[in-house]
Amino acid sequence: MLNKVSEYVRRNALLTLGQKQLAAVSGGADSVALLLILQQLGYRVEAVHCNFHLRGEESNRDEQFVAELCKHQGIELHLIHFDTVAYASLHKVSIEMAARELRYRYFEQLRQDIGAENVCVAHHSDDAVETLLMNLLRGTGIHGLTGIRPRNGHVVRPLLNVSRRDIEIFLDTIGQRYVTDSTNLQNDVLRNKIRLDLLPVLKSINPKASENICRTARSMAEAERVFESAMESAKSRVTRHDGSLDIGAIRQEPSPEYLLFEILTPLGFSPDTVRQIAARVDGLTAPRPDGDTGVLYSSATHDLVIDRGSIVVEERGRDVRPVVIPEPGTYAFGDRKVRVELSSDVSVSRQASLATLDADGVVFPLTVRATRSGDRFVPFGMEGSRLVSDFLTDRKVNLLRKRRQLVVADASGRILWLVGQRTDNRFRVTGATRSVLRITTDSTDY
Repeated sequence: MLNKVSEYVRRNALLTLGQKQLAAVSGGADSVALLLILQQLGYRVEAVHCNFHLRGEESNRDEQFVAELCKHQGIELHLIHFDTVAYASLHKVSIEMAARELRYRYFEQLRQDIGAENVCVAHHSDDAVETLLMNLLRGTGIHGLTGIRPRNGHVVRPLLNVSRRDIEIFLDTIGQRYVTDSTNLQNDVLRNKIRLDLLPVLKSINPKASENICRTARSMAEAERVFESAMESAKSRVTRHDGSLDIGAIRQEPSPEYLLFEILTPLGFSPDTVRQIAARVDGLTAPRPDGDTGVLYSSATHDLVIDRGSIVVEERGRDVRPVVIPEPGTYAFGDRKVRVELSSDVSVSRQASLATLDADGVVFPLTVRATRSGDRFVPFGMEGSRLVSDFLTDRKVNLLRKRRQLVVADASGRILWLVGQRTDNRFRVTGATRSVLRITTDSTDY
């Protein structure tokens, strides 16, 4: 057992002798074996145990067992208690997800505090098989068929090449006790149903079912490396210099939907949403200037629009509070600057970042803000007023850009400048202009 784990650790470069390692120990057979194996292999190891207070006295029993084990082995133990139910309710997640978030967040914090190289967890080959089957039943791509990785950042899994049976034999041989989580014996969640119901059936069909599934997962991991290289090349082919995605180029790829899946799911878009986007992309036989700027798709962190042959994705949280400008000067607007000055130079600006206006008609204070529903102005060169939203649509501005389009308005609420687009004709510089108000931004892209 020790040689088997040592070879797996060496082959995957998981641990460094001499470096401190942190082992997550629940008290169950897997984590107890992990702790003792690391110790016997000569690693500097400390233990961490989380009490989630989900199983009453059984949770306290587990904590006491781990404390006594570590004391007997001379291993330093770090204990933490969580109100898991309250956390799940506050964050509106399942109890299982709450426990996962709490422990891994604490593990990383503790790892840094004690200067440990890694957090070692006790997943074994049976866990990898269960994970692959869970993903397969739920529907997955190539990533979900690779099982569990030996490393995820600073979280490592030294026991992935041994089975639960190997672990039980090891503990029985050295006479080491462990505790059993009673919830693992109930087939009320998917993983337990796979462990208790499905896997026994598969093994009755083929006793080597678990080994064969693990072998398949390793093969898929190799295929995944080739696949990821191909995906990175495809992403570069379909991504424009401004970060938008070229729909025409996407259609030329062998699997447009899967490519979109690889690009968009890391940004929080669900598989169903990606399928909707892919279907819409597939249905666009040509750029449509009138119909592809207003459909918005959202994830928890990003927004996406299809915009005349492009897919534009933007991270949320870019809103900036309005800035009031009481007098000429330089003002901060988010991470940008706005400069307002009076000048006797009556030349008219042709730069997108500079507006020149007749100062006599402007009433301070000015306000720099995002557009609002119902905003109207008189575009330079025209006489009648127009809705800002209609003007931007005519200029083929997509929905995301519309939402963060800035305007400069005066004290009476009149829009002086649609920033980067057009000034208001009522404040144009004429031959009768005596003083010019110059408004400059360091960028029109907000």
